[in-house]
Amino acid sequence: MINNITLFPINLTHLKEMTDEFGVIQFAKTVEPDIHSGYTLDDNSRALIIMCQHYEQTKDKNNLHYIETYFNFIKYCLQPEGYFLNYVNRQRAFTDQNRTTNLADANGRAIWALGYAISKSDLLPKKLTTDINSIMRLALHRINTIHSTRAMGFLVKGLYYSNIKWKSRETTLCIIALANKLVQMYRHESEKGWEWFENYFTYANSVLPEALLCAYLETNEEEFKNISKESFDFLLSQIFSDDCIKIISNKGWMQKGEETTHYGEQPADIAYTIMALSKFYDAFGEDTYLHKMEIAFSWFTGNNHLHKALYDPGTGGCYDGVEEKQINPNQGSESTISYLLARSTIGRYFEPNQEIKFEMEENSKINE
Repeated sequence: MINNITLFPINLTHLKEMTDEFGVIQFAKTVEPDIHSGYTLDDNSRALIIMCQHYEQTKDKNNLHYIETYFNFIKYCLQPEGYFLNYVNRQRAFTDQNRTTNLADANGRAIWALGYAISKSDLLPKKLTTDINSIMRLALHRINTIHSTRAMGFLVKGLYYSNIKWKSRETTLCIIALANKLVQMYRHESEKGWEWFENYFTYANSVLPEALLCAYLETNEEEFKNISKESFDFLLSQIFSDDCIKIISNKGWMQKGEETTHYGEQPADIAYTIMALSKFYDAFGEDTYLHKMEIAFSWFTGNNHLHKALYDPGTGGCYDGVEEKQINPNQGSESTISYLLARSTIGRYFEPNQEIKFEMEENSKINE
């Protein structure tokens, strides 16, 4: 069976419309920004990454305004003790949700974004890069207090990218310490037929093996490489079926030995998977990773259980998810930025407007 997807040129219109002078607004009502939903560190961190990527690709000076806006929001969220808050309302005040929600993942994403921006320092104004590096150093004072599995994954990615530009022995030691914690979790939970870090799958699963791969690329430690590949290949065997991807539902996580529903799928997990596939393809050169990248991206263009496209080329936005019987009609920041990250990643291997044809035998197994 042959499937086709078309890569539309990257369109930042909706992301820019979701952004005001303070940051990117969290939610939209259909395509209209919903200022009452406020802002999050999560969204502005991801927005910083995609805008840095787009600036690197296009050298469009207009992007610098948005890069500074998203960075300034991250800076605004940093507290004196070196920890970030996540939720900010329309009056630019931190909300009570910051006291009732685990903020570790948001802190991890902020470090990821800062590290990524640091890796692009040669492209950015010197004053801005100095400020970004300063905030990164302040934020690193608290990373040893973060124990959330996925937060550790995001932290490793941020530290890895930071070290690409400004090599630091201290940063390398942090990467090793965090990677060793992931290895310890893997040793404790994995067994034949369940090569994973936990006894369940939840969200952003691909970040964990990708983080260990980053740790290997930083240290050349074989154990990091072996576990990263073993765990990632196992994850792929669970979420790819025939010629489609079915990520873990946010309606109910997948417990070890159990099935999960295949609706309640969100663009963020597709994007994380595509970014990890890219990293593994670059590291190992295995065509299966590139092939799965194409299949995963086709989820945005209709290769999902509803057979409906999530990307809206008219607005440049992305719908918020695939539910049981319908597409979520809102085009919020997380979904739009996730699409853009996925599109930017796959664009490294294919040209805009190129029709990608990928062939797969019906009823085939991913790992056969």
